[in-house]
Amino acid sequence: MTDPASGGIPAAGDPSHLRYSRILLKLSGEALLGDRQYGVDPAFCAFIAQQVGDIHRLGVQVGIVVGGGNIFRGLAASARGMDRATGDYIGMLATVMNGLALQDALERAGVPTRVMTAIAMNEVAEPYIRRRAIRHLEKGRVALFVAGTGNPYFTTDTAAALRAVEINAEVLLKATKVDGVYDKDPMAHADAQRYAHLDYSDLLRDQLKVLDATAVSLCMENDLPIVVFDLNRPDNITRVAAGEPVGTLISGASQTAGGV
Repeated sequence: MTDPASGGIPAAGDPSHLRYSRILLKLSGEALLGDRQYGVDPAFCAFIAQQVGDIHRLGVQVGIVVGGGNIFRGLAASARGMDRATGDYIGMLATVMNGLALQDALERAGVPTRVMTAIAMNEVAEPYIRRRAIRHLEKGRVALFVAGTGNPYFTTDTAAALRAVEINAEVLLKATKVDGVYDKDPMAHADAQRYAHLDYSDLLRDQLKVLDATAVSLCMENDLPIVVFDLNRPDNITRVAAGEPVGTLISGASQTAGGV
């Protein structure tokens, strides 16, 4: 049943009215900055944890992939002369630090978690094993997937798309600082227009810098819808899970536009 005071959002513990029951949330490393210039803002991690906790209590199974750009960017280091593969591995380690910070925030919010890493480091995280990850989700644990794909030259966007497909997620949620995909930078252009719905091919053709082409192609090949939304607005994740029109839906022509 739904809670009338919540604007149609399902009541806690009632997943029957949710559009999506298993999601993959992609967070950029920069999202963890909060008001800081570098590193992790515990207050903003707590804000994210509250949102994730809300959907977790509704019965949604949640996987999270987090970037590392608030600490280190392999591509930027490569542009300054560092070996690209070395830079990417350092960036993967940055995502592990961010995952541990999010784990702490989630556990403080009463949400059980597991951190699973694509690079073995048994003292701080479990190795990523697909079947074990799915089992954690079925047991009601939030799974944080860190260290990207474990391979250089692949972004955490691609890691998010890959993990989403592997765990049979029903949607990939891409958290950003703006409320969807625009035809041009809304921070620089007051007349920028937001798209309510896009086809995968639109992103690839117009080179809209929302996710990299590899991630979009993987989602397209597996009919995995993507919702780009504003992380800074409370309850947005819950609203997406409930099927409300939030942000920009990216999908194939055959998919319904519920979430637009």
